[in-house]
Amino acid sequence: MRAQSADAPKDVASASLLAIPPRSWAADAAANELVALHHKDSYLRYRMETINERGDQVRDVIESKDGTVARLILKDGKPLTPEQDKAEQQRLNDMIASPTGFAKHVKNGESEKSMADKLVPLMADAMINTYTPGQPQSGRNGGALEIVLDYKPNPKFVPPNTEAQALTGLEGRVWIDAKTHYVVRMEGTIARGVNFGWGMLAHIYPGGKLVMNQTNVGGNRWIFTDFSMQLSVRALMVKRLEIRSSAKASGFQTLGPMSYQDAIRLLLATPLPDR
Repeated sequence: MRAQSADAPKDVASASLLAIPPRSWAADAAANELVALHHKDSYLRYRMETINERGDQVRDVIESKDGTVARLILKDGKPLTPEQDKAEQQRLNDMIASPTGFAKHVKNGESEKSMADKLVPLMADAMINTYTPGQPQSGRNGGALEIVLDYKPNPKFVPPNTEAQALTGLEGRVWIDAKTHYVVRMEGTIARGVNFGWGMLAHIYPGGKLVMNQTNVGGNRWIFTDFSMQLSVRALMVKRLEIRSSAKASGFQTLGPMSYQDAIRLLLATPLPDR
């Protein structure tokens, strides 16, 4: 397949691809997102930079067969102080000494995956998907052809649970790798306010933005490279909160399966960066 330009494909996607119902692309992409999320028998090491109300933090991350472990290595663009590094080493050594504590840590971190497991399979039916006119390519996929869909809430969709209410106000655009059916990029806007529990649990105000980019790091292992979120939320009928966060992953390395203890030892044996 010939490389595509960043703004538009040199050749419009073949008629056979665009003859496929848009929902089929959305359903395949949703199924693959769960594969990417749980990444069975695939393990990576990478750097993760998060920017939120806690500041700018960079972590060295390793996916072990028992769960993901991470070591804080930079804070607000600066090396850790000796005191900060000592506390981080102690935290990790405590995990090695307490498998029960580590299991609790992993369980606490599963909330996002649990949410995705509930929401992602619903997206093909929660949205009305249509082919984007002109099929503008993202320019982020090494020239590989992408199928581009615009999506908006399906008025016939009935959310089966409280979490699924979030899908009723979201619209945007998604770029799907035509060969693997994985999402390359997704943009979303909160087009209308969304209530949870009739507004008593939470309310998401319109105007929020979500952006995610993914890449294939080898062996058809897809993982996000950056994710940003800007939301205005009122929780439990309290004051309005402005949520601004972003995460970027880079420097991917493929690893073999290892225990979480060995993964932590590898993190601790790695010298901290100077910057």
